[in-house]
Amino acid sequence: MVRRDAEKIYAGKASSDHAIPQESINQLLVRLAKEGKRVLRLKGGDPFIFGRGGEELAELIDENIEFQVVPGITAASGCASYAGIPLTHRDHSQACIFVTGHRREGGEDLNWEMLSHANQTVVFYMGLENIERICSSMKAHGRAATTPAALVEKGTTSEQRVFVGDLDSLPGIIAENEVRAPTLILVGEVVALHKRLGWYKPGQEIKRPLPGL
Repeated sequence: MVRRDAEKIYAGKASSDHAIPQESINQLLVRLAKEGKRVLRLKGGDPFIFGRGGEELAELIDENIEFQVVPGITAASGCASYAGIPLTHRDHSQACIFVTGHRREGGEDLNWEMLSHANQTVVFYMGLENIERICSSMKAHGRAATTPAALVEKGTTSEQRVFVGDLDSLPGIIAENEVRAPTLILVGEVVALHKRLGWYKPGQEIKRPLPGL
């Protein structure tokens, strides 16, 4: 939808496959702006939620380049809504936590004890490759193995699929199916509401019954 004469530079990212390294993206924004061009850095989702928008703006500020930010709809909101899974609910979840499921090499581990509290929804971005570790770590730190959990593949698109299970079964469900990024993992009692509230059905949904449902 950009102007037909606009120069388009692809800077997308996949796991272990970045079209342009982040540092180079930062420098590219600066160079193009200093050439007098109007530059749009277009992201999927929201630039300030695991979008590295803060890193890019810091570079522009250091170079005295003016900018503005247009907020977007982050994957947690979009995918949860299209999966019929409320992120919060008076009866099930009084808090919602967004966390990266892909740690920087050598970075600190997640605070699993905090993430494993009951009555909250935990949303993992970029967690497909670490789904087994995510589920086992939450169980090891006190979250019940029967806690509902879901993975949304290609959420909000015509290729969306919703895989529903619990902390025990979800890794196995994903292993049995050819699931590809982008994905989002949701953990918490609100996931059980998908059975009733799931309204968007572009294709066949793959589910296993949860205990008591």
